[in-house]
Amino acid sequence: MSKTYYLPQSNEVELFKAAERMNLPILIKGPTGCGKTRFIEAMGEELGREVTTVVCHDDLSAADLIGRHLIDENGTYWQDGPLTKAVRNGGICYLDEIIEARKDTTVILHSLADYRRVLPIDRTGEVIMAHPDFMLVVSYNPGYQNVLKGMKPSTKQRFISLSFDYPKADIEKEILIKESGVDEKTAQKLVTIAGEIRQLSDSDIQEAVSTRLLIYAGKLIVQGFDPYQACIHSIVESLSDEEDVLEVLEKLIALHFTKSVSL
Repeated sequence: MSKTYYLPQSNEVELFKAAERMNLPILIKGPTGCGKTRFIEAMGEELGREVTTVVCHDDLSAADLIGRHLIDENGTYWQDGPLTKAVRNGGICYLDEIIEARKDTTVILHSLADYRRVLPIDRTGEVIMAHPDFMLVVSYNPGYQNVLKGMKPSTKQRFISLSFDYPKADIEKEILIKESGVDEKTAQKLVTIAGEIRQLSDSDIQEAVSTRLLIYAGKLIVQGFDPYQACIHSIVESLSDEEDVLEVLEKLIALHFTKSVSL
């Protein structure tokens, strides 16, 4: 299996390894598509740890993480959830977009994220000591934070924190060339487009163009897709549904790639 490609932007690799050695949990903050999940996968491979990813959402309950009693033809039995499995067996448990989970769900992390490193299971009366190789990692997008969906200080202050952002232009260009296979000139144009979109203000774009979307555009271009249309379908249409915003973005793309007839 090929190794996950990740190009460091700062000292995040060293910090992650230090936290792993000291059994400290990690909190990663950053916008959508900036490489948070890719970074965790790459670190899991480098450290030889299995990564269990849980994508958090409004309906995620504590039982979804810890486990629950189930019934089969032999009666009732307990089934561990993904967090409990990682605590017992070791590995990295990665809770993506943790602020999307219900508040009563995140509270169960407190005893795992401090010096105790234990997971109490009320329904079975068990208190599990975390495996020496267990590591807790959570992430969220600060752009989606509000009064109702913010991480409590009592939770946040249990973590070592890393702030991610979109890569610098030269690093992003290198990532694009590696991940999509586009030539250097095309990669530079895509990176320039991304930089210009990220500088736009007073628009209805809730999230700036991600490195992920640039890679999608690059892959389409490598497959012979028209560059202008590749950017329309991979970047523009993914950022907004508002006609005036789409018009602005389309004009911006046309400054770098010759406008072609829509498919």
